[in-house]
Amino acid sequence: MILVFGGTTEGRLAIRTLDEGDGRYIYSTLGTSQKVECAHGIHISGAMAENDMLQVCRENSIKLIIDAAHPFAINLHNTIGMVARLLHIPVIRLERIYPELYNPEIVWCDTYADAVSKMKTYRVNRLLALTGVQTIPKLIDFWQCNETWFRVLDRKKSVEKAENYGFPINRLAFYGEDATDALIDKLFPDAIITKESGTSGGFMEKVTSALQKGVKVFIVRRPKLPDSFITVEGRHGLRMEVERLLPDFYSLHTGFTTGSCATAAAKAALWGLLKGEKLSEVSFRIPEGETMNMEIEEVEIQTSSASARVIKKAGDDPDVTDKSCITVTVAYSEHDGINFIGGHGIGTVTLPGIGLPVGEPAINPVPRAMIERELKALYPDGLDVTVSIENGEVLATKTFNPRVGVVGGVSIIGTTGIVRPFSHEAFIEAIHREMEVALAIGCERIVVNSGGKSERYIKTLYPSLPQQAFIHYGNAVGDTMLLAQKLKVPKLTIGLMLGKAVKLAEGNLNTHSHKITLNRDFLCRIAKEAGCSSEVSSVIANMNMARELWNGLSEKDTGRFFPAILKLCHNHCSSIYHGDLETVLIDDQGNIRYRI
Repeated sequence: MILVFGGTTEGRLAIRTLDEGDGRYIYSTLGTSQKVECAHGIHISGAMAENDMLQVCRENSIKLIIDAAHPFAINLHNTIGMVARLLHIPVIRLERIYPELYNPEIVWCDTYADAVSKMKTYRVNRLLALTGVQTIPKLIDFWQCNETWFRVLDRKKSVEKAENYGFPINRLAFYGEDATDALIDKLFPDAIITKESGTSGGFMEKVTSALQKGVKVFIVRRPKLPDSFITVEGRHGLRMEVERLLPDFYSLHTGFTTGSCATAAAKAALWGLLKGEKLSEVSFRIPEGETMNMEIEEVEIQTSSASARVIKKAGDDPDVTDKSCITVTVAYSEHDGINFIGGHGIGTVTLPGIGLPVGEPAINPVPRAMIERELKALYPDGLDVTVSIENGEVLATKTFNPRVGVVGGVSIIGTTGIVRPFSHEAFIEAIHREMEVALAIGCERIVVNSGGKSERYIKTLYPSLPQQAFIHYGNAVGDTMLLAQKLKVPKLTIGLMLGKAVKLAEGNLNTHSHKITLNRDFLCRIAKEAGCSSEVSSVIANMNMARELWNGLSEKDTGRFFPAILKLCHNHCSSIYHGDLETVLIDDQGNIRYRI
């Protein structure tokens, strides 16, 4: 069993990630108000001293601890470290993402005592403290001598604590009354002091507001964690570490996309070229901002170039490129920026419609952006980046590439950087589990989307829904409708991008490209029945991808054709799911174009 310490945004993220698995866990928070619904977990509350934690771990046969508590919960972190050492239990620290800040108006402080000393050195007379009620006694040597306001939670307990510490009540400001910038305008402080609490702690809002108004910023650094902790920054890193440490917790394991592999190899190659060092592992950021680590198989360094190889590990996904060797060679270039070159096994784009110019190597936009971000951070000048994949020409025959005009090899792909297991049975089981979790926490509406892109767009319609309410159906539209009906989901919204919508409109309830191809005759028939002009048939006959229709039709034809497509999609889905169904059609720019 796993023991999770939470009560934070990261704690809730840990729950969502663990609920994807089959194993049981305990979720511990300091107070009962932090209780959340867990599909596979047990919630407990209350402070734990070392002996209490030892008892919980022994009685429940804890094999892994996840520390997702607040970064400044110093005593808890230290207690977890001591218990873990005594019982030989590994600890995963689910850390926040901390932005890198370089500004002369920012003063970094190691402790609150250090902050007091530095504020006096800088002759701060008026201070707005955004460090919380618990830090009032830690800053007493400053506020007893200088005008100071503390912003605290607007609750009786916080006010009583401030009174007990001897702090004047008329110098309290409350969260919810004023944003940081408005509070600065009201109080005119010389400086603010805040904790390095990370992006999920509102850290950047506080710092940015102060800097924009010319107010000096003092930041207390987050405390150092025990060296034995394994640090991850998000759900993907957390799941991968749980998979590694407790292999049976998840029935299927995740892996990396070819885009992530190429990014890691490119970074290792450039490091070798610049530093002459052969790294065995590199870190890089995936599009969600999370830092991941990947093993490097081999690095070769030449005079003006270097190459690095990685072996793709796709987890339990039936990916044709799994275990393939991906090689990236980086060389100095006379060109500005990054020049991408397709090596052996990489396909070439021959048709428009996939987001890359004709003639370019099939290294998709997201992997290109990942590679550029990592390389430019190390070397801002021109580089030639050649990507190759072993046996790519053969592997390409097992993919959909030829149908979209990518010839001669595979594509370097991946919009998230992570491969999630995609066997159909396991995928449907995952949807089932996610729906159960959403219902268990009281979601009356569930929003199903084909993937991360459509999810980002449709979230604008329902910004107040919790993350658990948004579920990916991939291509399994029919099975998703069946599950929603079986589980009696009260309200269901399905988001559709056009490529899937035109297949679903024909009655294809599994929209995978291997199974269903674009039926131009069907689309021409729908256009005719909808009263569209004869030009629509010509556009359909000459298009390569369905998305081209968004820009190919007149305004009048657009208003007839797309609602007809969406109506058919709605009818097919509602024939299976009999609840309150909403069907939404989204264009490539993320605009909600039509709703039923």
